[in-house]
Amino acid sequence: MSETTSEATGADLETLHRVTQRIRTNVERVIEGKPDVVSAALVVLLAEGHLLIEDVPGVGKTMLSKALARSIDCTVRRIQFTPDLLPSDVTGVSVFNQDSREFEFRPGGVFANIVVGDEINRASPKTQSALLECMEERQVTVDNTTYHLESPFMVIATQNPVEMEGTYALPEAQRDRFMARVSVGYPVESAEIAMLDSHTSRNPLDDLEPVTDAGEVRKLVEIVARVHVSDAVRHYAVAISTATRLSRELSLGASPRATLHLVRAGKAVAALAGRDYVLPDDLHRLAEPVLSHRLLPTVEAAMTGRTSQSVLAGLLETVPVPDVGRA
Repeated sequence: MSETTSEATGADLETLHRVTQRIRTNVERVIEGKPDVVSAALVVLLAEGHLLIEDVPGVGKTMLSKALARSIDCTVRRIQFTPDLLPSDVTGVSVFNQDSREFEFRPGGVFANIVVGDEINRASPKTQSALLECMEERQVTVDNTTYHLESPFMVIATQNPVEMEGTYALPEAQRDRFMARVSVGYPVESAEIAMLDSHTSRNPLDDLEPVTDAGEVRKLVEIVARVHVSDAVRHYAVAISTATRLSRELSLGASPRATLHLVRAGKAVAALAGRDYVLPDDLHRLAEPVLSHRLLPTVEAAMTGRTSQSVLAGLLETVPVPDVGRA
């Protein structure tokens, strides 16, 4: 989406708050006790990104993605990633029509506003790569014909840790296309007890009704795009990414796409907070979910127990935080 010259107004931010609060309340009817995870999903939606939910089986990854999808009255498709899934199942395929004597295109699972990719790392890297074009360019090319995907377009993928049996590591190019990675984690005791009451007699997803639609989400995305980013905040975003590229503990640093995602997510966080400008603290808080899954520690760092998260946390302490406000 192209940048606009006008900036978000107070009325715009009020509208955004009202609609996102409806979505948040709806999702939290299903996902209890995880406000930070729900907030992260909203940030990615408003920033036109894609969300990767990584955790062990059974903690509600798919439930979260389905709850967000059902809260918006738009087209939703689910793709169950399995070892025998083919790239054409994802993107679509041209089939010869005997009656018309012509090839006709049959769309695959990505032709929807919200695509839920369940256990994405159980499919082969070849099938995973079928998502590369659509996630970055919002289009699919099959047999030299390009098909554009409607806005909003968001991929919500779940995956189990790569140590789990029967999983493949996501390719670096695939991970880099996800704006953020979040972990649901185990619920607190009170939320788990409440879940035993609400989830055993019925599926809470059955009671969810849409609280907004695709057109309204597009308006919210436009509001977020008009949030102001000062030169100092832009330089801070680049400084964070540069620090990861220069680190001797990382063999792969943050890409320019990662920097762009960091700023876009910062705009969404600012808008959700009722501000029409981004603060350096917004980027600082977002650095871990937006950057860590893209980084690769060196062999030496990994042998000493260092992870991409711990290396990034150390780097953030070394990057000066500019003291800026609205300017």
